[in-house]
Amino acid sequence: MLPLKDNIPTRSFPVVTIALIVANILVFIFFQQALFGPHGGFSSSGDPEIAVHYSFIPYELSHPGKECDQTAQGVVACEGQPGVTGHAEKQPPVWLTIFTSMFMHGGVLHIGGNLLFLWIFGNNIEDAMGKFKFLFFYLAGGVVAALAQWAVHMNAAVPTLGASGAIAAVLGAYALLYPRARVVTLVFIVFFVTVITLPALLVLGLWFLLQLLDASSQPLAGGGVAYFAHIGGFAFGLLVVKLLASRYDPNYDRPRLPVY
Repeated sequence: MLPLKDNIPTRSFPVVTIALIVANILVFIFFQQALFGPHGGFSSSGDPEIAVHYSFIPYELSHPGKECDQTAQGVVACEGQPGVTGHAEKQPPVWLTIFTSMFMHGGVLHIGGNLLFLWIFGNNIEDAMGKFKFLFFYLAGGVVAALAQWAVHMNAAVPTLGASGAIAAVLGAYALLYPRARVVTLVFIVFFVTVITLPALLVLGLWFLLQLLDASSQPLAGGGVAYFAHIGGFAFGLLVVKLLASRYDPNYDRPRLPVY
């Protein structure tokens, strides 16, 4: 399922949501050197060395003073690992990478999907919280998501990057505040594709269930998608949204609201 839009209008212009979207795009294109590539020409993900240096790597948090880097063979190796000799190039502090990794992505589809979710659901959460509290909530959600991934895969030498942990917090907040909102959704059933309108709780509940199912089958090495970051971010959103959403309108689901 791919959400396309919801039926809840906002009362103020979503400055922070748009700023976050723009920041992610600028980092992806210019900092990661995606689309143009580190040596010119097209690249869907940019310079892999930058991705390794500024992504969050759980091993670095679990082993203070030990750093990870990409070898000449393109493999990520960390100081102190069995069979690893020598020293890695000086890396950014691991606490900084928790934040930089929130604005980096592994490819065009990765950033495109994340920012679509942020636009659909983030503007309403910003509207409910206000701009400064929403920015704090978003960044805190990303930190909690990274720590959740670390707590499960402490020794993983896998670069973790993407806004999905912070966006998962937004999804958790939306599911609690606006469960009856209507979401226009693109549904894929084998070769059949259709567009239907579904309750937000169903869309986001199924998304969360998929994260749980995929996380249960993920190897202990923690490779692939950071499912536990998604789970941690979503849980954070559920738990703290009511503490920050002072501008929440309980009459959001009045029948006269259109889908736009």
